[in-house]
Amino acid sequence: MAKFEVVAIGVGDTFTERHHTAALLLCCDGFQLAVDCPDRYRSALRSASAVAGRSLSLSAIDHVLITHVHGDHMNGLEGVAFYKHFAEGKRLGLVTSAEVRDVIWDERLKASMGTLWDGQRFKACTFDDYFEHLPLSWSEETSVGPFRVRARRTLHHVPTSALFVEAAGRTLAYSADTAFDPELIAFLEPADLIIHETNFGPAHTPYSALAGLPAELRAKMRLIHYADGFDTASSNIRALVEGEVLEP
Repeated sequence: MAKFEVVAIGVGDTFTERHHTAALLLCCDGFQLAVDCPDRYRSALRSASAVAGRSLSLSAIDHVLITHVHGDHMNGLEGVAFYKHFAEGKRLGLVTSAEVRDVIWDERLKASMGTLWDGQRFKACTFDDYFEHLPLSWSEETSVGPFRVRARRTLHHVPTSALFVEAAGRTLAYSADTAFDPELIAFLEPADLIIHETNFGPAHTPYSALAGLPAELRAKMRLIHYADGFDTASSNIRALVEGEVLEP
């Protein structure tokens, strides 16, 4: 019987010197979906593998969902797409909202990926040379392999997708980056497992707001995107550890 598992690839924020930045790997029935793509992604996978006690290989990951275009969530995408292009001769399945798709090539990736040198001549490349885009809908369920994904926009600096994912009869909810939003909490609450960010500033969720949620909600919640100085031992919500494997 298929089993839905979630591997914490990175748990830190953009300023971390202790962790990889926030990212998840969703696994079910032999299919793997990366959620966000930190810099040095293969290194992040290797570090998580050592803790998880299982091999986590980029060759097994052909689909990446990018929640938004901030660097700590997508800086590794160039390297992953180049690896797929040169080492594996394939395109990467890229799952994004329309808003992310509108800017991710022209404003983030084209400058470094738009031209290749083949030893004799320059070749102009496009988004479609590297990626197969799978639109992430705001209004309808999106299917990616065995995963059925619903998205909701968060309160953040740029368009960002919170996720509600179902597979193998279990559900995961992921806040992605967001200011505290009771309506988003209501969207996430029905899930078997909730992963919620916490950090500083008006576009992130303070720990105090989550700590005041009902105990039954906190019991199925895990924290991600926390600052290096966050006191995980004193938190009344368990913080994720890199390489940790969870079953919703």
